[in-house]
Amino acid sequence: MDQPNTRPRGQPRPAAATAGGGQTWRRLYFWAGISSVLFVALLILALVLDFAAPPPVHGGAGTLEFIARNKGNYVAEQLLWIVPSILPVLVFVALFVALAPLDKSLALLATVVGGLSWTLILAVPVTSRGSLVLVYLSDRYAEADDDAARLRYATAAEAIVAENNTPAVVGVLSALGILLVSVVMLQGVLPRTLAWLGIATGGLGVVAEALRHAVPEFYWGYGVLLWVWFVAVGFALIRLAARTPRSRGDRGRLA
Repeated sequence: MDQPNTRPRGQPRPAAATAGGGQTWRRLYFWAGISSVLFVALLILALVLDFAAPPPVHGGAGTLEFIARNKGNYVAEQLLWIVPSILPVLVFVALFVALAPLDKSLALLATVVGGLSWTLILAVPVTSRGSLVLVYLSDRYAEADDDAARLRYATAAEAIVAENNTPAVVGVLSALGILLVSVVMLQGVLPRTLAWLGIATGGLGVVAEALRHAVPEFYWGYGVLLWVWFVAVGFALIRLAARTPRSRGDRGRLA
C-alpha cells in the first residue's frame, strides 16, 4: 500500500544526501566547494600575471617576440588559464547530485552542458589571452636563419591569434549551463539569492560570449559575475557539506 505524502505543499525536497550503502555525498560537496573557490583564486593569479606583462592581441611577429622576452611569465599565465578548467566540472557534478531530487532532467542537462563546456576548454589550444602553441612557434622564430622562415612562423602565429579573437561556442555553453542549473536552484536546497545570481550571470554570459568582441563591456561584466558566482557556489557547497550527515562508516570510526 502506498504511503501518504506528508511533505507540506510548496516545501522543497532535500538535497541528495545518501549515495547508497550508508555513504553520503558530504565529501563531494566539500571538495567541490573548495574547488570552486580555488578555481577563482587561480584565475585571479592568471589575471595578475596578465596585468604584469599583457600579451599582444594582434600581430604574429610581435606576439612571438613578446613571448621570447617573457617566456616564463607567459607559460605560467597560459597554464593558469587552462589547467583550472577541470575544477568547474567537479562543481557541476556536485550541483547535479544536490539538485537532482528537485528536477533530475534539468539538473542533468545543466551538468552536461555546463560541465562538458569546461572540459572542452582543455582541448582547445587557445585561451583568449594566448596559447601554449605560440611558445613553440616563438622558439622556432627566434632560431630561424632567414626572413622567409621567420615569415612562416609569424603567419602561423597570426592564425592562432585570430582564433583567440574569435568567439567560441564553449563560452556560450558554459554560461547556458550556469543559467540552467540556477533555474533548478530556485526550487530549494541552495539559497535562492544564489539561484538569482546564477540566472543573472548565465543570462548575461550567453549574450556576452556571443557578442564578445562587438560589445566587450558585456564580457567584462560577465567575467566579474562569473567569478562571484563560483565563489558563492563554493561557500554554499561547503555549508551544504556541513549540513549533510556523515556516513555510517565515518560515524563508526569516530565512535
